Amino acid sequence: MSHQIFIGKLIQEELRRQQRTVVWLAQALKCNRTNIYKIFHRPNIDTDLLLQISLLLDCDFFRIYSRAFASDRQTPADPVPQHPAE
Repeated sequence: MSHQIFIGKLIQEELRRQQRTVVWLAQALKCNRTNIYKIFHRPNIDTDLLLQISLLLDCDFFRIYSRAFASDRQTPADPVPQHPAE
């Protein structure tokens, strides 16, 4: 896969964009704010947790992965070696 997605950073950026606090997200997820900071430093995340965060922030983080998948699928495949005419 040619795309490196650092989901924790993207969640942090979206939280900031919405001007929401770490405390708000921690309360909404019923966890300690230290856990939220740990999420920000993670390159990947459990899908159930990502769904909860997506719903809370009204942001489809799964779309990021779908776009990366689609982009990778559209890259030309390695050319098939041509055999000389017999």
